[in-house]
Amino acid sequence: MELLQTLILSFLSIVIVNNLVFSKFLGICPYLGVSGRLDMAFGMGMAVTFVVTLSGTLTWLIDNFILMPLNIEVMRYVCFILVIAGAVQLVEMYVRKFFPALYESFGIFLALITTNCAILGLCLFLNLWGVSNFLNALVLSFGAGVGFTMAICIMAGIRENLDLADVPESLKGAPITLITAGILSLAFMGFNGMIK
Repeated sequence: MELLQTLILSFLSIVIVNNLVFSKFLGICPYLGVSGRLDMAFGMGMAVTFVVTLSGTLTWLIDNFILMPLNIEVMRYVCFILVIAGAVQLVEMYVRKFFPALYESFGIFLALITTNCAILGLCLFLNLWGVSNFLNALVLSFGAGVGFTMAICIMAGIRENLDLADVPESLKGAPITLITAGILSLAFMGFNGMIK
């Protein structure tokens, strides 16, 4: 029962309180670049969720069962980037085969998931936070993807509504998007301290 409570709190913490986008400012490139339309944002969120879940769990296994026992933690970055790149290739092949329209609309941003710092950041945070349980690593990895999806979908919904709003000419485009991102981050910082 204590393990279940820990897993639920870990999930809520990474999705809401310690959201990688809102609290750590990781994954900002796709967060701003692909949040123009809600359908694209959701697709990107699902792709990132798959990649971060797979990468987080695989890198945790590699780190705990290969790198640390052999004292070759110096290879951590190389291994993590290889795992992330492999996961992105899987997603890219899947989306190209089954969702060609979505693949075309993503453009370069789908391949750029490889360099999404939220994914590498989570893989490194799992070590930094001292996650010693595979289930906890899995839940945190999945929760990070869900948190990213939530953040990008909220931003996409707001940006779609901003197209209908009377925004001053000087604030249209990137300025109003950055102001909105800042206000969203401030709003989510209100959750700080609720779950440790």
